[in-house]
Amino acid sequence: MRYENVCLESIATALPGEVWTSAGIEERLRPLYERLKLPAGRLELMSGIRERRVWPVGTRPSDASAEAGRAVLAKSRLRPEQVELFIHAAVSRDMLEPATASFAHRKIGLPATTQIFDVSNACLGFLNAMTLAAGLIESGQIRCALIASGENGRPLVEQTIRTLLERPLTRNEIKPYFANLTIGSGAVAAVLCHRSLAGPGAHRLLGGEARAATQHSELCQGDTHGTEGLAMQTDSEQLLEAGVALARDTWSAFTIAGGYAPGSFQRFICHQVGSTHRRRLYETLGLDLARDFSTFETLGNTGSVALPATLAAAVDAGAVKPGDRVGLLGIGSGLNCLMLALEW
Repeated sequence: MRYENVCLESIATALPGEVWTSAGIEERLRPLYERLKLPAGRLELMSGIRERRVWPVGTRPSDASAEAGRAVLAKSRLRPEQVELFIHAAVSRDMLEPATASFAHRKIGLPATTQIFDVSNACLGFLNAMTLAAGLIESGQIRCALIASGENGRPLVEQTIRTLLERPLTRNEIKPYFANLTIGSGAVAAVLCHRSLAGPGAHRLLGGEARAATQHSELCQGDTHGTEGLAMQTDSEQLLEAGVALARDTWSAFTIAGGYAPGSFQRFICHQVGSTHRRRLYETLGLDLARDFSTFETLGNTGSVALPATLAAAVDAGAVKPGDRVGLLGIGSGLNCLMLALEW
């Protein structure tokens, strides 16, 4: 993937107001902790996540996606009628049919001329959508696209707490549920366009590399649980090992193809899983942890929203400056890895 004419014109987030702390979740799990003699504070200690946010009960993914979509258009110099493609790229969906993009398209107020569809690829969906839109822009088929993700982790965390309290699980049996308790909610949207529309100070998307390791597709699996809840089980230890190995292979291909040296990136944004995953990733790739910017401490793992929302937070915090080269190090269960380079 190589692009000469694609820019990330604007990016914006929408975050819920309700905050759940790791300590608060553990308090709800007090009967489990007492029965298994688990030490309080282990959730934050093992993940580095102090808190995460959740949408109000009844919030649909399209509601969150649309809120972020309206926010990014408010920042953009481009008008809604210029948007030729809209992609909803979240794990969370309103329903199987129609596409969640249909609901979000209407709520954002995009024109009838906008092509719409959903893209789903676990936590990597937003970056995958960026490459799809970028390819259409680079080939001249469209000039402007809007991508949005709205993730609602509340049903998964709620169902996980119920399961842990209702079932007589052992210490070993609760391990596949641990990752669920790190999940947060949020939304993010971005406008991608041809560089001729981006104006001064355009943020160029340079290109990227992708790799798949689908022999590990069973390490993290989630599905609906009845009519209301969601269920997910993760082999966190094996997922970490396999994910870091895949990232190493992808990074090697990415740097060779792009001619990038590690020192040529002023900032890195990786998928926001937790402190252990971040440390292992940077150690394995031989990257300077000081060049990382993270949000998992206060947002948790927000799925497809996590990486682009962290990029938006880094920009707002002044951690990404004009002229900086930014490496986006994305990974999602499946396993799939996609790394992109931005010139800010």
